[in-house]
Formats: sequence, C-alpha cells, structure tokens
Amino acid sequence: MKTYRKELWFHTSKRREFINITPQIEDCLKESGIKEGLVLCNAMHITASVFINDDERGLHKDFEDWLQGLAPEKPYSHYRHNDSGEDNADAHLKRTVMGRETVVAVTNGKLDFGPWEQIFYGEFDGIRRKRVLVKIIGE
Repeated sequence: MKTYRKELWFHTSKRREFINITPQIEDCLKESGIKEGLVLCNAMHITASVFINDDERGLHKDFEDWLQGLAPEKPYSHYRHNDSGEDNADAHLKRTVMGRETVVAVTNGKLDFGPWEQIFYGEFDGIRRKRVLVKIIGE
C-alpha cells in the first residue's frame, strides 16, 4: 500500500468563507499516483471544516444564514468561551456542525463522487493562515 500526505494552506480574506478545494484534491490524487484507495481531507484547525456538498452559491448563502442562526457571531458576551479573551466561540460551534473531515473513495484514479458532490473548506474564524491535511492511501 502507498501513502501520500500534503498540507494545503489557506488565508481567507473574510471571517467566514466556503472554498471549493476539489481541484487541489484532484491534483494531490494525481501526484500520489494512487488509483484505488481513499482520500482523507481534514481541517487542521478547530474553527474550520471540510465537508462535501454542492457548489451552488445560493446553498452556500443558506449555510451561512443557517449557521449564523444556530450560533450567531455576536454578541460575543453570549459565549463563555469568549470570557477567555477570544471572540470565536461561534466558530467552534459552526465547525462542530459542519464537521472536521471527509473521506472520498478513489476508483480508477478519480474521486468517486455522487452527482454534484464537491469538497469544500469551510472557514469560520478567518483572516489568518490555516491548513487542510490531505492523506491518500491505496494502490
């Protein structure tokens, strides 16, 4: 069995963003040379997420609105975590809902997706540099 590891780095310009990282993951898969196996992608920060869904702007706005309704950014005083001097308690909660990671099957050297599926990096406490781990195993 072969393994491959790479870190993808992101520096968002806004506090919350959704970035389609499917092309970067496909590039990693090509670099790995693995034709059959699994791709693991996980956010290496506790206020970011990796998830699979449709690349549709309206849906992304729905995610933003829904997450803000579940865990609004403000008032910061609403969260005990922010008593420590932080202002990102909402981002921790959003990450928990959206998930830490995703796993995709690799078949014939391609990501084995269902219709419309894409891989996204979800940033909930941005405007700084963060990373996603890509780990590919297989033959």
